[in-house]
This record gives sequence, structure tokens and C-alpha cells, in this order.
Amino acid sequence: MKFILMRKADAATEQGVMPSEELLQAMADYNERLVQAGVLVSGEGLKPSREGCRISFRNGEPTVTDGPFAETKELLAGFSVLEVASKEEAIAWARQWPRLDGDVTLELRPYYQLEDFTPGAAIDQHRTLGERMAKLPAGVATYLVFAGRCREAMTFYAELLGGQLEMMLPYAETPAAAEVSADCQQHIAHARLNLGGRLLMASDAAGDCYQPPQGVSIHLEFPEPARAEQVFQALAEGGRVQMPLAETFWAHRFGMATDRFGIDWMVSCEQAGGQGRPS
Repeated sequence: MKFILMRKADAATEQGVMPSEELLQAMADYNERLVQAGVLVSGEGLKPSREGCRISFRNGEPTVTDGPFAETKELLAGFSVLEVASKEEAIAWARQWPRLDGDVTLELRPYYQLEDFTPGAAIDQHRTLGERMAKLPAGVATYLVFAGRCREAMTFYAELLGGQLEMMLPYAETPAAAEVSADCQQHIAHARLNLGGRLLMASDAAGDCYQPPQGVSIHLEFPEPARAEQVFQALAEGGRVQMPLAETFWAHRFGMATDRFGIDWMVSCEQAGGQGRPS
């Protein structure tokens, strides 16, 4: 069974008073016990209501009201989600809330389970959605492999595409250094480029393991034709154009090129003037 353990707000939390180091440590110890027992699903603290808002619907029309809100005792300062065998077990954990938090009020509420509802098409859809969500990976990234030019390629991609190089780890700084020849010590064991939340990862193949990529292209989409053209030309320089960037029946601009590092790219602009995808 899942329960949400809610820590109600008070004057201090609504004023944004941050917890002391001692209270933070007590909460960390409490959460550690929950984790060790295998019952903590998640836990978060909430900022004061002045930084939030309410969205109220009247006759189907939404109205947004900014905080703060006066009824402090009805507000939340934080919550923990517990997965336990019974309500009694959830109460037992709630009773162990850190005493350093002072005179606080906790509220414990069970989650509805799909089995609580009358079977029907809507519940079947909810169940199917839950099954789909359970299959989703935490992240998806493109991983490239180079024959010694990873550092050069990833630095070029970062500059061209405006990304942030979050990691550039040479073999010399890994436990694998002893297994790598002297002339490959500065080859890259792992690189990570963040393109606005979209990850491009790469490394240099160790030894003679490199194989040129086949049958895979990275697709880049831009709202402005001029930017698409700029990126396409930069990628094609020193490489090979497979299909010139031009108007097609499915896109305002589309082109294909292999860059000088052997990576295949597709560049497109969906609609003229940066209007985004056609509806």
C-alpha cells in the first residue's frame, strides 16, 4: 500500500525559514531508516505558498491566483511517499518523525489503487498507461564511437550546437589506463555533451575495436532555415554531402551529410520562417 505522509505548513515554513543543520541531519537520518527498510518511495520539501499559485475552475474556465495564501494550517510544507504493508505500519513510521521539527502536524493518507474502482474501459486505459510508464527508461542518449578523434569531434559539436561538455575523461584517468598503450592514454574513455537536456555521449574505441558506424544518422531540427544551413555546411565541411540541404515535399529544408569524423547527420527545417512543425 502507498501512503503520502504530509508535513503541514506553519508560520516558519510560510516565511521561508530554512531548517537548521541539526534538523537537516535528523531528517537525513530518518529518511535513511526509511530507505534501509525499503519503504521510502520519494520525499520532497515545498517552498512557501507565495512562490506558488492556485488554479480554480468555474464553469470550466480556469482562474490563476498567486500566493501567498492565508490559511496556513491547510497548506503543505513537504511530503514523503511510503510503500508499506498496512496503515498501522505507516503510522508507526509517522510516529518516528524527528522531534527536532518541533510542534508540527502530519497528515497520513492512503493512495487509491486501480482495484478500488469499478472495472471499465477508463480503468483499463489507466492500467495500460501505468504499464507503459513502467517500461519507459530514465533517459535515452546517442552514443558515438571514434577511432581516436573523440575529443576533437565532441569539442566541435559542442561549439557548433551550443552544448555544454559535461565530461571528457581520458583513459589515463581511469582504471583501464594500464591496459591502454602509451599513445592512446589521452584518448577518451567517455565524453558527455548536453544539448539542452538531449545527451550526446561518445568515446574512442580501445585498441583495434573500432568499427565505422553504419545505418545510423543523427537528426537535427532547427526552426530557422538560416541556422539549418549554417549547421549543415559546418558538418559537411571536410566530409561528404549525401543529399544537399533543399526544400522537399515533407520539409522546408532537409539534407544529409557525413562529417569529417565519419558520423552521418540529417538536418531539417520543418517550415519556413521558423513557424515550427505544420499542424
